[in-house]
Amino acid sequence: MDIKRKAKSKLTKRIRAAIFILIGLTTVGGVTLALAKLKPAAPTLDRSTAVIDTVKRGPMVREVRGSGTLVPQVVRWVPAPSDGRVEKILLQPGVEVRADTIIVELSNAEMEQQAMDAEFQVKAAIADEENLRVRLESERMTQESALASINAEYSQGKLQLDTDETLAKQGLVADLLLKLSRVRVEDLANRLKIEKERLAIRDKSTKAQINAQESRVQQLQALAKLKRDQVDALKVRAGTNGVLQQISVQVGQQMTPGFNIARVADPASLKAELKIAETQIKDVKIGQPVAVDTRNGIIQGQVSRIDPAAREGTFTVDAEFSGPLPTSARADLSVDGTIELERLGNVLNVGRPAFGQGQQTLGLFKLTADGQEAVRTPVTLGRSSVNTIEIISGLNEGDQVILSDTSAMDSYSRIRVR
Repeated sequence: MDIKRKAKSKLTKRIRAAIFILIGLTTVGGVTLALAKLKPAAPTLDRSTAVIDTVKRGPMVREVRGSGTLVPQVVRWVPAPSDGRVEKILLQPGVEVRADTIIVELSNAEMEQQAMDAEFQVKAAIADEENLRVRLESERMTQESALASINAEYSQGKLQLDTDETLAKQGLVADLLLKLSRVRVEDLANRLKIEKERLAIRDKSTKAQINAQESRVQQLQALAKLKRDQVDALKVRAGTNGVLQQISVQVGQQMTPGFNIARVADPASLKAELKIAETQIKDVKIGQPVAVDTRNGIIQGQVSRIDPAAREGTFTVDAEFSGPLPTSARADLSVDGTIELERLGNVLNVGRPAFGQGQQTLGLFKLTADGQEAVRTPVTLGRSSVNTIEIISGLNEGDQVILSDTSAMDSYSRIRVR
């Protein structure tokens, strides 16, 4: 009897174990199925790290912004006038200069020797001119003396002829002597005429020779002045009023003609060169107002030029100033510029999302009424500005949306806001 009860007890235990295993498997399967059907838990966003803005309706100013520098419009590069060696650098960048301010002194021994030789040639030519004048005057006096002698002989001959004619009428002088007197007077008259003509021609010749010598003197003087100016140009001057911006030589350096020694800029003729992204350039037009921030003041101006080609993803936009420049304005000063594109009237707008561009649709998380959750909402964006963007559809006035980067939550349609 005891043996039979023992066998029955083992069978019962096995049945019970099988039932428990089956119940366990069923329970695990049910729990697993239930968990699989559950939605993933919504992630949590810390409100203190998020950028949240409220949708507003009203005026909106469209702007684009770019960084850049102040650039002088009047810039003069001061070139080396000739070959030379840098002897002295008298000024350093940042100094205000005038047109005649000497910046650098060069030396050129050959040029200085040529200037000295030209001076001596001028002095020699002037001495030759004086010598020529004296010689020509002496020759003229000799010729005038000969003319005076012939004139005296002619006068004597004429008196003798008058006397002989008077005596011939009285029969006191032979006809032959009278004829000889007449021939002599005619000969002296011809000689006197020729000498006068020679003297007149000599005066013209004298004037021509003196003019030629004077021309030579003037030519040599001009050459000497050119050589002096070339030597004087070795003292390199600014050439214009402004601020010395750059010295590109060193003492002892050998120069060649045309080498840029220094740069001088007019500080009153500054303009701003702004770099605008090529994605924002399409609405920028000449004449639009610009506000340039020098970090020490705001300067008002307008767009004056737009670079026709992009460089490294940006366009260069020039802005000329209409207002006074602050005293801190300097060439190459880093600035930020804001270009006003247009002013919109009564439009729905919100702060610009982190990755939102104009004329596109994207999903933004809109806060619920209690502010504890945010639901992803498709929003169509319109025209954009630097900090704001127009809302075409998807949001209403007063809605609050998250503008900061939520790309890590792209797989969720709802998040919790803590």
